[in-house]
Amino acid sequence: MKTAMEKVRGQALKLHVGERASLAHELILSLESPSAYTLPSSVEREIARRAQSVREGAARSRRAEDVFADIEAKRP
Repeated sequence: MKTAMEKVRGQALKLHVGERASLAHELILSLESPSAYTLPSSVEREIARRAQSVREGAARSRRAEDVFADIEAKRP
């Protein structure tokens, strides 16, 4: 039998990427000490801009394998 957390995690992972990002942000802010996770306003604006781009369908996506391959290729 799945635990409540496993069920919630499974449901959350089915959300669209922008919705998952928003949920993750809200969960972090719900912690006892959200001040430890406060982001500069410039970062908050960038997150909002990127989330909006995803919601509007304007964001370009790439396969994770391709992203990780690019990162590995740049390693010394």
